[in-house]
Amino acid sequence: MEIKRSGSQPSGRGPADWFTGTVRIDPLFSAPQPARAVGASVTFEPGARTAWHTHPLGQTLIVTSGCGLVQREGGPIEEIRPGDVVWFAPGEKHWHGATATTAMTHTAIQEQLDGKAVDWLEQVSDEQYGAR
Repeated sequence: MEIKRSGSQPSGRGPADWFTGTVRIDPLFSAPQPARAVGASVTFEPGARTAWHTHPLGQTLIVTSGCGLVQREGGPIEEIRPGDVVWFAPGEKHWHGATATTAMTHTAIQEQLDGKAVDWLEQVSDEQYGAR
């Protein structure tokens, strides 16, 4: 058994290559091998969002506070709120973040394939983000 105490892992800023706006990442867990699961709590300030990306084994988001947006490639922008659970299938191109006026926090859980949990792609443009 291992207990990760709250506050024992430092928060980090979301890198500009992967995010637009102010994003804080709080690591939650990275299960030791042979397990592959990793999780983090991610807080997006208003207007902040991820770049387009995919996950080799999919991703689950659990919204814990605020109001956010998600979109898969070719689909509509959807609003998400606390208690909502979002599943992105393996390889599904998507993005997620806060609304223009409200911050949003979610727990992100994904599995690693050969040590990799995400493939980052191009930034979501302001035009794409505002297309709702």
